[in-house]
Amino acid sequence: MEPALNVWDVTALAVTIGLFAGILALSRRRVNFSVLTFVALFLGVAVGVVFKGHVEYVDPLGRVYINLLLTIVAPLVIVSILSSITSLGSTAQLKTIGARSVYWLLGLNLVAILFTLGVALMVNLGKGAHLATDTDTRSLDSVKRPITEVFLDFFPTNIVKDISENNIIPIILVSVLVAVSCSIIADKHPEKVAPFKRLVEALREIIFRAVGFVIALTPYAVLALTASFTSSFSADMSDVWPLLTLLVVAYIVCFTHAYVINGVFLRVSANVNPVAFFRKMLPAQIAAFTTQSSAGTLPLTTALLRGRVGVSSEVAGFTAPLGTTIGMPGCAGVWPVLLAVYAINALGIPYGLGDYAVLVVLGVLVSIGTAGVPGTATVTATTVLTAAGLPLDVIILTLPISAIADMARTTNNITSAAVAAAIVARKEGRLDDAVFDAPDADLSLLTAPDREPEDDLRAAEATSVPTPENDGDPWGGVPVGACSIDSAPREWRERVGAR
Repeated sequence: MEPALNVWDVTALAVTIGLFAGILALSRRRVNFSVLTFVALFLGVAVGVVFKGHVEYVDPLGRVYINLLLTIVAPLVIVSILSSITSLGSTAQLKTIGARSVYWLLGLNLVAILFTLGVALMVNLGKGAHLATDTDTRSLDSVKRPITEVFLDFFPTNIVKDISENNIIPIILVSVLVAVSCSIIADKHPEKVAPFKRLVEALREIIFRAVGFVIALTPYAVLALTASFTSSFSADMSDVWPLLTLLVVAYIVCFTHAYVINGVFLRVSANVNPVAFFRKMLPAQIAAFTTQSSAGTLPLTTALLRGRVGVSSEVAGFTAPLGTTIGMPGCAGVWPVLLAVYAINALGIPYGLGDYAVLVVLGVLVSIGTAGVPGTATVTATTVLTAAGLPLDVIILTLPISAIADMARTTNNITSAAVAAAIVARKEGRLDDAVFDAPDADLSLLTAPDREPEDDLRAAEATSVPTPENDGDPWGGVPVGACSIDSAPREWRERVGAR
């Protein structure tokens, strides 16, 4: 006999669906996407508090969104890299973009590691905390990853399996190999690869259209995911105080690095207004904060980089995906170092300058090949602590706050990847200041599959300054299940046409 439906669970679902309808109504009134996402965030907190422990039917709504995002990641990475490299015009440009992307992604992570280490030592993180050394750490055995294994996993043995598991580094390597081979052949015999390049562009249009559908669901997913997390959060206050300092420091370090330190690099290295940049990237940051998935946020991050920041499709389609596996300062830099210092101080382990230098190097090495999915920080922290010879007990004991910390970590991850993309674009002369200086473009227009750089500026202008032609045909946001192109202004429909 099946258990009867819980009245509170059903009521929570009904209220959530009603709030979905309200968000849809707001989107039809052309409320800014960032505002919609913020509204959804606070509504989710309210639902979680009111229906605490009764969101069993609400939780799947958010999980569906995460599954959709993760489903689209591998196809998006493949077509973005193939399209970006084959359209560069020469393999020399690929070398500079690739080298600069890796340099800045790892460089920003190194800065995060050094900053984290300095803050943790300054506040004596873990000093006086009770850290039992008899904790059962066998559950971490399966996630211990020697450095050699991490390196070997870069090279695929079954690319189909890697695609199904969203192993981004092997996907990137194979995509780059195919794209570079295509570019080399195109230099001598362009007619031989012309059909392949047309296929790539056709796939790009299809994937970008699919990305548009998924991105439109972000506010609804934020509401459901926030409600689920708020409802399930609980902690024994007698045990939470020793971990509270760790959590607060994690948030301070992650957000300081994400906004202050990255802001300095934006101003100095990219000559970009950091306040405007972070405002333009806010929807992706909120999505990262709620989904706790850098890879899952990738479609939104790429769209914002192209359409609001002005990063070229070539750089956005290469650096942003690479940033979901290389660098990752929140998960591969901040968290492992914080746990290491916490364990060192709590247990009184003698640690010298050379030991800390090794810890820094390990943090950088482990950040090469990090998976941009929830729970990654546990894997990276286990790898770093094992390689450094530190006890794994601290990982087990900090699991209750790890999910909360993961919100800040993921926000830092995607922000740093976006900053690296902007810097690379500026260095390569592929950052369109006209797009950046224009009012923020509507996300329903940013996912148009066949857009050109000048389209980003046109979309931004159209969003903030409606023309008389548009007054009788407003966008109305992106209704759930509706095509984003169909809700664009008349001139966009005439340009894009029905497909």
